[in-house]
Amino acid sequence: MKRRLLAALLLTAAVTTAACGTSSNSDKSVQADGSVDLSQVTLNVGDQKGSGLQALLDAAGELKTVPYKISWAQFTSGPPMLEGINSGAVDLGQVGNAPPVFAAAAKSQIKIVESSAAKLEGIAILVPPDSPIKAPADLRGKKIAVAKGSSSNYHLLNVLQHNGLSFNDIQAQYLQPADALAAFSGGKVDAWAVWDPYVAQAQLQLNARVVADGNGYGPNDGFFVAGSKSLQNKGKTAAIRDLLQRVLRAHTWANAHPDDWGKVINQLTGLPLDVAQKMSNRQNTTDHPLDAATIAGEQNVADAFAGANLIPGKVTMTDFIDTRFNDLFPAS
Repeated sequence: MKRRLLAALLLTAAVTTAACGTSSNSDKSVQADGSVDLSQVTLNVGDQKGSGLQALLDAAGELKTVPYKISWAQFTSGPPMLEGINSGAVDLGQVGNAPPVFAAAAKSQIKIVESSAAKLEGIAILVPPDSPIKAPADLRGKKIAVAKGSSSNYHLLNVLQHNGLSFNDIQAQYLQPADALAAFSGGKVDAWAVWDPYVAQAQLQLNARVVADGNGYGPNDGFFVAGSKSLQNKGKTAAIRDLLQRVLRAHTWANAHPDDWGKVINQLTGLPLDVAQKMSNRQNTTDHPLDAATIAGEQNVADAFAGANLIPGKVTMTDFIDTRFNDLFPAS
């Protein structure tokens, strides 16, 4: 009986070892010599409805020569996209400065891998044209629509704190952009904290007035975030590196051709042309490495949310940053 039990245990161990070996070598894109065959890679990329990473790459001609397959997934904002990345359903996506903080606070399996700054006019707190709210201090006690965990969530918090208010001084209405737009246009909220293209849409279609944009409230950094497991996969990591290079070139193209970029946004996303062009003309994205200043800035975002008790405790953002792609920037 003991011999049979020992044999069974040894067999179980052998099966377990074989299974582990199979799992660790499951990347079919890695060739015998260690090189990567990108044609065997599928990169699952998250995109935000309205802002159009896929549209940007397509407009700049960067999708014509991609040597791997891209599977696109659309999200309403950054937080649900990072949920997809944490689950492993998505490999990579671009979000604002707050979603990685909320994901880090939830101990999600994510890493920030690239950063960029956009113009500060593209994020704002809006009010109806006839609103009595004239300045940030007037937001006290008001109902304000905002997507929880989004970059606008941080912008709202930052504006309040700089004007002697706290999150407890307002009535936050946590709504995704489509629902927030309906609430704002229907008079069910007093203000709306949001980002482009929704800022441009509300300005042009509803004559919304800006109470506070990003000017005077720090950088408006966005980040590419990858799944920790995706970064352990040699094929996906090689595809991520290639895609980030394409994004850098696409941003350079869009900055030099804002009117053309606006037309493409209009055609591919269905946004009205005037909205798309208002957004494209003030986007002007500047990509930069994950340097000490950028990391410190993201830590400030995390500390602000923790200080306001909007996340459960302090988060160390360096634990969620991967600088391996900094070599894409000559200055890094």
